[in-house]
Amino acid sequence: MPSAVLLLLAFGLGLVGWLAARGRAWAFRRTAPRGRIDSLPGFHAWYVALWIAVPALLFALAWNTISPALVTHQVLADPAATVLPPTGFERDTMLAEAYAVADGRAYGVFNAEAQGLVEPFRAALLKFQSIGLAITVLIAFAGGAFAFLRLRPDFTARTRVERAVMAVLLLASLVAILTTIGIIISLIFETIRFFGMVSPTDFLFGTHWSPDPMSTSAPDGSKYGALPLFWGTIYIGAVIAMVVAIPLGLLSAIYLTQYASPRVRQLMKPLLEILAGIPTVVYGYFAALTVAPAVRDAAQAIGIANASTESAVAAGLVMGIMIVPFVSSMADDSIAAVPQAMGDGSLAMGATRAETIRLVLIPAALPGIVAGVMLAISRAIGETMIVVMAAGATANLTLNPFQSMTTVTFQIVAMLTGEGSFDHPATLSAFALGMVLFLVTLALNFIALRVVKRYREAYE
Repeated sequence: MPSAVLLLLAFGLGLVGWLAARGRAWAFRRTAPRGRIDSLPGFHAWYVALWIAVPALLFALAWNTISPALVTHQVLADPAATVLPPTGFERDTMLAEAYAVADGRAYGVFNAEAQGLVEPFRAALLKFQSIGLAITVLIAFAGGAFAFLRLRPDFTARTRVERAVMAVLLLASLVAILTTIGIIISLIFETIRFFGMVSPTDFLFGTHWSPDPMSTSAPDGSKYGALPLFWGTIYIGAVIAMVVAIPLGLLSAIYLTQYASPRVRQLMKPLLEILAGIPTVVYGYFAALTVAPAVRDAAQAIGIANASTESAVAAGLVMGIMIVPFVSSMADDSIAAVPQAMGDGSLAMGATRAETIRLVLIPAALPGIVAGVMLAISRAIGETMIVVMAAGATANLTLNPFQSMTTVTFQIVAMLTGEGSFDHPATLSAFALGMVLFLVTLALNFIALRVVKRYREAYE
C-alpha cells in the first residue's frame, strides 16, 4: 500500500477521534457543576487526535521502510524465483523490474525471465499491505481508546497537549542542529581522508594548484597548494566586493533614514532590495557580457596590456553590487533603531546633521552595521556563479585585479562534478576546501558577535 494511503488513514482516524473527543468534552461541560471543565473542549479533542495520529504515523513510516524487504523475501521463497541468477546486478535488476510492474510503477519488464515474478510480487504486496493496514488501524484504535477513556471534566488535557507541542518544537530545533552536526562530521571525516594522502602543510601553504582527477599515480602534494584559491576568495569576495558594497550600502542607508522624505524612502527601499532577489546567474551574465569586457577595455586604455576578459575586478564589482542590499538593509534597520532622543540631543547641543550622523548615529548603530558587513562577506566568499562566469578558473597568486583568478567555491564544484572517483585525492580535496571555508565563515561570525556584544554594552 502506498505510504500516502497510510498517512491519509492516520490523519483521517485522527480527525474522527478529534470530533468524538470534542463532542465528549462538550458533554462534560453541560453536565459538570457550573458548566466548567479543566480544559477547553479543543484541548480534549487534540489530546485524543494526537494519541491516534502520532503512533499510527510512526508505524506507517516504519512499515513503509521494512515492508519492501519483507515482500522481496517472500518472493525469493517462491518457486518462481528459481529462474533468478544466484547473485549480481542482473538478479537485482530482474527483481526491481518485477517489483515495479507489480506495484504499478511500470507497464512491462525488459527481461522476459522477470515476468514470472510479477504475480508473486503482487501476492506478497497484497499480503503485507493488508497487514500494514490492519496494524495501523489497530494502533490508532488502541491509542484513541486509551486517550478517550481518560477524558474527564477535571482532566488536564491542555497541559498534555502543550507538552506535545513543545516536544514538536524541540524536535524541529534538533533537526536543524543535528543536520549541522552531520554536515560538520562528514566534512571532518572526508578532510581527514584527504590529509592522509596529501600533507596539510602542502595543502594550506602550497602555491601551485593543479590536481588531476584522472591521475592514477600516487598523489603529488605539490599540485594541491590551495593558497591561490584562498587568496582569490579573499581578494574577490572580501576586498574588491566590499570596497564596492560597504560605501554604497552605508551611504544609501544614511540617505534613506536621514535625508529622504517618507515618500522617497517608501519608493526607493523596495527598489534597492530587489537587487537581493535577482538570481546570481543573472549577475553572472551581466558580469561576463558587460562588465568584464568594459573592464578589459578600460584597462587597455590606460596602458595595461595584459588585462584579461576574465578578471578578478569584474567579478568583484558585480559581486559588490549584488551584496549592496545586505549591507544597506542591515545598516538601515540599525540606524533607524537608534533612539530618537540621541539624535535630538545632539542637534539640540548645536551639532550639525552630518556631525550627528558621524559622531552619534553611526557609532550607536555600529553593531548592526558590523553584523551586516560580516553577513555580506560570508555571502560573498560563498558565491560561485559570478566567479565561474567572470573571474575564470586559473589559480593565480597575484595582486593584479585584471588577471583571471578562481575561488574556493568554484574549485569545490569543479572537483565534485568531475569524472574522478570519490576516493581520489582530487575529489576529496573539495571537502578540505569546504572545511577551510566553513572555519573562515565561523571565524567571521565569531568576530561579528564579539563586536556586537562590545558596542551593545557601551550604548545600553
